Amino acid sequence: MDLKEIEQTILNEISKTEMSVTEFKEVTKPVAPDVAIGRVSRMDAINNKSVAEAGLRFAEQKLKNLNRVLSQLGSKDFGLCLKCNQPIPLGRILIRPQSLLCVKCAE
Repeated sequence: MDLKEIEQTILNEISKTEMSVTEFKEVTKPVAPDVAIGRVSRMDAINNKSVAEAGLRFAEQKLKNLNRVLSQLGSKDFGLCLKCNQPIPLGRILIRPQSLLCVKCAE
């Protein structure tokens, strides 16, 4: 697989992740206290907001890592584990392009 195909995989993942970030930001907007929903529904909305905020943080971190990997594409540091400095297998890069660690170090 050449660098163009890897780059396209990363760009596709960046696009999907940016859409997720946008969706999570929409879902995590505060629920106004004057909106007429029941107490239980409000508690449910607050709980759902907390879950969505966690998803937003995860998606933003993933996007940050994807952009970092994309910036390293073609350099001598591309595909090297940050911990052990060994090559990350191509399969892992294709499945999880945001990976900065090899499987062994990620465990």
